[in-house]
Amino acid sequence: MRLQVWAPTADAVVAVIGEPDGERDRAVLTRGDDGWWTGPEVPPGTDYAFEVDGEGPWPDPRSAEQPYGVHGPSRAFDPGRHRWQDSGWGGVDALGSVLYELHVGTFTPTGTLDAAIVQLPDLKATGIDIVELMPLAPFPGRRGWGYDGVSLYGVHEAYGGPEALQRFVDAAHRAGLGVCLDVVYNHLGPDGNYLSKFGPYFTDAHDTPWGWAVNVDQDEADGMRRFICDNALRWFEDFHVDCLRLDAVHEIRDDSPRHILAQLSDETAALSERLGRPLSLVAESDLNDARMVTPTSQGGLGMTAQWNDDVHHAIHAYLTGERHGYYVDFGSVEALDKVFRSVFWHDGTHSPFRGRTWGAPVAPEVDRRRFVVCASNHDQVGNRAIGDRPSSSLSPGAQATSLALVLLSPFTPMLFMGEEYGETRPFMFFTDHDEPLGSAVSEGRMSEFGGHGWEELYGGSVQVPDPQDRLTFLRSKLGSGIGAASAGHDAIRAWVADLMALRPLIGPREAWEAHPPAISESAPRALTLHGPVTVHANLTDAPITVEGSSPLATFGEVSHHDGALTLAPDAVAAVAAA
Repeated sequence: MRLQVWAPTADAVVAVIGEPDGERDRAVLTRGDDGWWTGPEVPPGTDYAFEVDGEGPWPDPRSAEQPYGVHGPSRAFDPGRHRWQDSGWGGVDALGSVLYELHVGTFTPTGTLDAAIVQLPDLKATGIDIVELMPLAPFPGRRGWGYDGVSLYGVHEAYGGPEALQRFVDAAHRAGLGVCLDVVYNHLGPDGNYLSKFGPYFTDAHDTPWGWAVNVDQDEADGMRRFICDNALRWFEDFHVDCLRLDAVHEIRDDSPRHILAQLSDETAALSERLGRPLSLVAESDLNDARMVTPTSQGGLGMTAQWNDDVHHAIHAYLTGERHGYYVDFGSVEALDKVFRSVFWHDGTHSPFRGRTWGAPVAPEVDRRRFVVCASNHDQVGNRAIGDRPSSSLSPGAQATSLALVLLSPFTPMLFMGEEYGETRPFMFFTDHDEPLGSAVSEGRMSEFGGHGWEELYGGSVQVPDPQDRLTFLRSKLGSGIGAASAGHDAIRAWVADLMALRPLIGPREAWEAHPPAISESAPRALTLHGPVTVHANLTDAPITVEGSSPLATFGEVSHHDGALTLAPDAVAAVAAA
């Protein structure tokens, strides 16, 4: 590996080579006309860092491996040393696939990528198509969500490092599963972020929730634009990843003629053609604007798909009755119906929560599979006061309804780890920062959740878990695991299997044209999802009877007689559309 670094404003760059506690060599790098400095070749496994104008040494901004943590030297890594065994893998298109979001550190008892490999066959048997890994970039300490990563080209050591990611992807492909990697390009974490020591990676021309914005539209922006695009393409090419989930892209502020997302989309499409397999970009965006998934040739940003939080909010507020925070805008069956028919609840309408008009309409011809929907994810669970999952308070029938609405929707569905069997253990916010940042994070978390009315929601005083407490992390690990056996878990697991078996009936676009999506109530809490597969859910306290053919799948007590279905309380039935 040749030592290289972009430092356009530096007068001198020196590579410090060797283990931090041993003898270290120094090599002066040579500057090129493009702001890149070049040094000697070093073999894989060599530790190194850079001094810039006599300051440092600091880790390589493009470091693949940080064995000593985010503040220590980098380690040279050769991705070509892995001998791939996935030659039979033809790739997977994210559109219409079933995604499964997981956090590596809490998915298994040991919390490593190698440990997660053992579970891949079970995920495939469940009906999962793509495993979505929460961010893997190195961050301070051993435990965290990953959204404060600072070495964006690396893989967290506690998870096994970059070689473990290659092993994981290889194993996933052999199991018939795609891999989606969650990446964060809107900011870097506050601890261990040395990018600004090398060049103008950030700008104060825009404000973000984390301070200065990434510099993709000011002077010397080409450096950060290439940093982002090269990073994305590297995961696809060197690690055989199939899909990237781009975190909060609405916080990537770009006023340049060509938005960085459009550039990334076009470069990804070119790489996909060269590699001969589909590559997907899924954006998290709260803008409610279909321009995100409009092709770049039509003036859009070209994302394969985008998250649609409105569907989550509509399902959650309807089933739980919660109206705090942004749920104040949702909760009615009308909201649930509209998001299934029109994608967004706020599509140019007034949002009481935001206090302004929000979103834009989605044209009927836009493929509904371009919108990723869920009833649970890391954000919506982990950013509650105590990290409680919907399954900890919903009845089994309400859980079954939630799963049916997601898996039999016209959208691209995603499950959150444990949801497929009704996991009730929490998923909380946890960190492992050094002081004084650790105390500041703990105090900030307590303050942030102090005024949200959680006492009313939970029916009593609420003790917000300390994110720095290791027990907060340990309590967030999956309890029963995907191989668990209990009556409640088995019922949910069997229902998910039934729903997965019905998904081929809703796949063709023609099926939705013949049976457009809609949601209605025959009585309060007696819900029907209309589509190629019709779902009836009785969330009332008394039996209900509806017209319907013999059920394709049932949850709870359901009987069929003379063209009518009788559903006991907390029962759900799926039938073929009339």
